[in-house]
Amino acid sequence: MNIKKKRKQLFISLASFLAIILGGIIGYMTIEGYSFLEALFMTIITISTVGYGIVKPLSELGVFFTTVLIILSLIFLALIIENIASSLLDEEIQHYIKKRRMKRKLQKLHNHVIVCGYGRNGKHTVEELLLQKEKVVIVEQKHQIIIDNHLEHIDNVFVVEGDATNEETLITANIKEAKALITTLPVDADNVFVVLTAKELNPNILVISRASDDRSETKLRRAGADFVIMPDSVGGHRMGKLVSQPEVIEFIDYLMVKSGQTVNLEKILVEDLPQIYVNKTLGELNIRHRSGANVIGIKLPDGTYIFNPGADVQLRPKSVLFVLGTPEQVAKLKEILKLK
Repeated sequence: MNIKKKRKQLFISLASFLAIILGGIIGYMTIEGYSFLEALFMTIITISTVGYGIVKPLSELGVFFTTVLIILSLIFLALIIENIASSLLDEEIQHYIKKRRMKRKLQKLHNHVIVCGYGRNGKHTVEELLLQKEKVVIVEQKHQIIIDNHLEHIDNVFVVEGDATNEETLITANIKEAKALITTLPVDADNVFVVLTAKELNPNILVISRASDDRSETKLRRAGADFVIMPDSVGGHRMGKLVSQPEVIEFIDYLMVKSGQTVNLEKILVEDLPQIYVNKTLGELNIRHRSGANVIGIKLPDGTYIFNPGADVQLRPKSVLFVLGTPEQVAKLKEILKLK
């Protein structure tokens, strides 16, 4: 029996019990001529069976009425207790079963992204990850946030209710099989602890952390964070740029929001290319002519970026290409390059 039906039964039982009390008051006032207070007192001591003496001597009809009142009150009291116990037990069982099912699903996950905290930043992060077709595990400590946002009913979203700073919680989120962890907790110290724990459990995981204080960035990087994002700082710089270069910001937003729909901005690892392309130049690949896509940047092995690279730039091992084009152009490029 579902919880909603159980609650309905409990409401009916309580309403019936109150009706018995009201009926007892009316009965004693009508049959024995009691005042309202006397009738209320007599009804309460009767249905509670506490053993106090009667207010006034009862007539035969009053005795019969009292007997019926005791029987009915005991029946409905038993039903109320049964419904309350059953409802509580059902909720506990359902919660346990739900947790077991979620744990089994989490154990089968790999290459997923763990997001710690579902506040304002966490919510936007999850929305963006879902647009990118990622599998997301949300770690959230507050049960009400999970309920209010219907997190357990979102496709490709798995929920772990618990403290992200607790090692066991991250293990439950299957961190050892995750490809990335994003911590968006409001307290920087908590984010540092999450980063430390995450890197200890999975040294190869990509870790991105939110920070609210400039001084926290160094601590987070020392703890192992690969990237540290300061939303307030980013938002401030963006608003400043909107004054002098609104079209540039609008264009960048278009690239980010529309990615995968009308335009693709993707990275291509040189390691993923067939060996024949390694150490070749961009001119030899002739990407623009063959696919229509453009190589707008390259990240060299030493971390240096080359924007709008020329035809003489070589595809050195451990480099990364940044390619811009329509989904069709990017797909054609991948087909031409026979990406692994």
